Amino acid sequence: MIQKTLHPEGFLFYFRGMQQKEPTRLQSLDFLRGFIMVLLALESARLFDHLFALSEGHAIQAFFLQFFHHPWHGLRFWDLIQPCFMFIAGTALAFSLHKQQQLCVSWSTSFRKALKRSAWLFFWGVLDYAVRPGGLSFELWDVLTQLSFTTLVAFLIFRWSIASQLAISIGLLLLTEILYRFTHVTGFDQPFTDQHNFGNYVDVVLMNKINSGGWVAINCLPTAAHTIWGAVAGKLLLSDQSGTYKVIRIVIAGVIALLLGYVLDWTITPIIKRIATSSFTLVSGGWCLCGLALCYWWIDVKGHQRYLTFFTIVGMNSIFIYLFFEIIGARWFNGYVAAITNGLMETAALPAGIMMITTSLCLFALEWGMCYFLYTKKIFFRL
Repeated sequence: MIQKTLHPEGFLFYFRGMQQKEPTRLQSLDFLRGFIMVLLALESARLFDHLFALSEGHAIQAFFLQFFHHPWHGLRFWDLIQPCFMFIAGTALAFSLHKQQQLCVSWSTSFRKALKRSAWLFFWGVLDYAVRPGGLSFELWDVLTQLSFTTLVAFLIFRWSIASQLAISIGLLLLTEILYRFTHVTGFDQPFTDQHNFGNYVDVVLMNKINSGGWVAINCLPTAAHTIWGAVAGKLLLSDQSGTYKVIRIVIAGVIALLLGYVLDWTITPIIKRIATSSFTLVSGGWCLCGLALCYWWIDVKGHQRYLTFFTIVGMNSIFIYLFFEIIGARWFNGYVAAITNGLMETAALPAGIMMITTSLCLFALEWGMCYFLYTKKIFFRL
């Protein structure tokens, strides 16, 4: 699971031009992955919680509210983080499979690699939620568990035509609509009501429990569309078309998805991130496409590549840092560091708010430092 090399396949992805020159990294993909991981690390350090609490009564609190999931019907910035995570996983998959094809790796070998990776993602996703203060628990709500399914789906149809891939993604959204609207199970026959929808019923069947926050395991069905769309975008980026052509095509696709999603929200299907409704999947997918187009245009087409290292250092060890702050950080590291920093700051009689923010920044700095150490030693964790 640990590879020590200059070019860790699976975390560094390359773009080859028409003349097949020495490959160069797709910097925008590295940046996006790192940007997402930095935000998640800051969230795990509770920086956003502290900033939101300290801004109470001020206009800026509306800005910090965007770093929390919407409670049900609606959309905030933080609701786009997981879709983007799963979307760029699809884009990265396209680059990885493209490289394997150039190396004449057989489909069966690629399939075994994809299956193994999905199994590891599933294992770590379950382990993330497994250890509780009251004992062991089996839960399927972690993003890695979801990604284990969506990645495998995207792989299995990757060699199909783009039209067929898009048809499958739309089919998954339609299937989700049908399951929620027409599967009438007593007590779970209200499609868009928390704790009483079909997703909650499936959780009772799979885990004998319902998530109090409204999250459901079968989100992996509609959100597989995100990974598929990411893979399709990756195919376009790997093509011989000009950078401007690629950006325009991706933006057009993003705008279409946004329009369809918001029209659904205004008519028959509300935007609900916690059960990944079709309208939410389309809208969030549209923002992902537009975000990728913007980053690709600014970074890879226009060549604005300065100051990216801060993010790419984290992105190149995304699995390591995610598992660290989810498992070790949440259960021990955060509290241990907080005891030290708060103890030192108490001697200076600093305000509680300043202490909490300082502790969050110290936690993030230590986690970023771990990634930097691994980066300098050319050690990269991968699945």
